[in-house]
Amino acid sequence: MIIFTAPETWPFGAALAVMVGLSIVEGAGLMLAHSPSHILDNLLPEMPDGADGPLGWLHVGKVPLLVLLILFLAGFTVSGYVIQSVAHGLAGSLLPAWLASIPAFLAGISTVNGVGGLLAKIVPGDETSAVSEQTLIGRAGVIVKGHARDGVAAEAKVRDANGRAHYVMVEPDIAEQTLDEGTAIVLVRKAGARFKCIRNPHPELL
Repeated sequence: MIIFTAPETWPFGAALAVMVGLSIVEGAGLMLAHSPSHILDNLLPEMPDGADGPLGWLHVGKVPLLVLLILFLAGFTVSGYVIQSVAHGLAGSLLPAWLASIPAFLAGISTVNGVGGLLAKIVPGDETSAVSEQTLIGRAGVIVKGHARDGVAAEAKVRDANGRAHYVMVEPDIAEQTLDEGTAIVLVRKAGARFKCIRNPHPELL
């Protein structure tokens, strides 16, 4: 109990409080069908598949951002208390809060990478959910891979009414039209396993 109430462990206590608060907010949002995770993810720029660099290493775009933040706080909190417990057991005193926070921060980042990687494979996250594909008709999206033309499909990312992203194959509804990667589109109908789409005339509105 001394470790939990000591001033040297205040960063970890604060992180624990924030983590619990975020978990409660996310749980309440899911019950009300307005997940804060989806709101935050909609604010992120489009992440290309297989993105590398720090964001790719942290699985941003593959796992909901709020979940990644909770993972970081969990790793930071647990490792911080463990570090201070070991220091107290070995030296009889606690490390300064800033010093203990350095390895705890690294542990939190490692938790995001490790556990986030598992969640990216298990949890649908930003992948296609179980809603009917017919409900995507009329939804706006963007072509993320390839060039769509008559007879040749490209991959597009479209968000449903709940804010979840779906990756679908699309062809232009107008045969003479070619839609390049990055083009804003609207799905207009389903044709077999693919969707027909048109260029989004008002991408700022949808």
